[in-house]
Amino acid sequence: MKKLLATLALGMSLLTAGTFALAQTAAPAADAPAATASAPEAAAPAAAPAAAPAAAEAAPAPVPNKGDTAWMTISTALVLFMTVPGLALFYGGLVRSKNMLSVLMQVFVVTALIYVLWAVYGYTLAFGGDGAFFGTFDKLFLKGITVDSVAATFSKGVVIPELTFVAFQATFAAITCGLIVGSFAERIKFSAVLAFCVLWFTFSYLPMAHMVWYWAGPDAITDAASLEKVTAAAGYLWAKGALDFAGGTVVHINAAVAGLVGAYVVGKRIGYGKEPMAPHSLTLTMVGAAMLWFGWFGFNAGSNLEANGVTALAFINTLLATAAATLAWITGEALSRGKASMLGAASGAVAGLVAITPACGFVGPMGSIAIGLIGGFACLWGVNGLKKLLGADDSLDVFGVHGVGGIVGALLTGVFASPSLGGTGVYDYVANKVADGYSIGGQVWIQLQGVLLTLVWSGVVAFIAYKLVDLVIGLRVPEEEEREGLDISSHGETAYNR
Repeated sequence: MKKLLATLALGMSLLTAGTFALAQTAAPAADAPAATASAPEAAAPAAAPAAAPAAAEAAPAPVPNKGDTAWMTISTALVLFMTVPGLALFYGGLVRSKNMLSVLMQVFVVTALIYVLWAVYGYTLAFGGDGAFFGTFDKLFLKGITVDSVAATFSKGVVIPELTFVAFQATFAAITCGLIVGSFAERIKFSAVLAFCVLWFTFSYLPMAHMVWYWAGPDAITDAASLEKVTAAAGYLWAKGALDFAGGTVVHINAAVAGLVGAYVVGKRIGYGKEPMAPHSLTLTMVGAAMLWFGWFGFNAGSNLEANGVTALAFINTLLATAAATLAWITGEALSRGKASMLGAASGAVAGLVAITPACGFVGPMGSIAIGLIGGFACLWGVNGLKKLLGADDSLDVFGVHGVGGIVGALLTGVFASPSLGGTGVYDYVANKVADGYSIGGQVWIQLQGVLLTLVWSGVVAFIAYKLVDLVIGLRVPEEEEREGLDISSHGETAYNR
């Protein structure tokens, strides 16, 4: 325990120094507009007395709708549910019984750790102010956020409580870090997992979330000049026009690359390729996959930030794409191996969930089925053919499913978001309508840029973070502890008492 506390203290000191240095270089001008504003600030009159009559005649500040607030509260709880117990059980069933508890612990504690870091500095760096790669420290420790503070949505004049937005985005950050655990399961130190997640969360997740999702909100756009101002202050990839409704780049590709790098750096499990390492409980894996599917409705449909027709679109797309990918995966298994498996069905469902994530609010139902089918077959290849080509011991196929599925989904978003294929197109907040002249080729090129940037950014940050952790405390458990199992050697208890 003393070693663990010392590790966390060291990791916090490293990230604090590094984060403050990055923030100083990324911080924008103090007078730039923020993405969110408290209700009193939004309605505040100008400082000059002469402006008082005009301020008195101004329209009242938007007030959160109770239905939107309720939906976002439920969505936040759903994402927590898909993390613990959903992801934890899905991963836990896939490892050997002697490591079941260790995987549960890693997902559970990483989730708790990231929630606290999100409130301390994560939210402000991701959504607290203008900048291409990072926000500002204006909302450090959630400073200034009260029960009256509001956050913008995607509709003009519609807001939700900012505390609701903070909580919802916290669940995204936590599950992203939790996904990485599957790549190096069964051989890494518990303290190393926590230290790595602190560093990677700070220098990969936060900038990617800011680059893809940060902008000043629709109410800041009234004409071409204001749009230009909003674009100049927005996240780098948002300004380029990248479409990522719920986290294809930010969550799945980002985590998958970090996991793949970890599989290389940590090394293969003892006996990998020579000893049987079959999942110890496909029953729990199926239960975990079902929980993921259920919770993913909050993940995807909740990302609309309000309850309206687009929420319904994201919901049904999540339903259909997941079903289509499940069928695609087991069909591929049956054709190649002669039998369809429960593991394949569960893996196919997750593949479909991953693939539709960036597209769920932009494509039509038939487009979601197409994405699910393509994603299912692609991820089946990812965990079989691609895994052999890469030669890494990615224990639970994080890159094969989340990496491949995220890339496929991100690119196909550019295709099926086209109105000609049943998609919603790109909304023009100046004209207040869907923009004319959607270009599939142009949008796919923008999507590809987002994918490539995520691959490079996450890969570089992950490699440096792993090396730092290895230098300070070491990444891997000793051979005897790995053979005994991490349940006993790392935690002094077992998942099953016989």
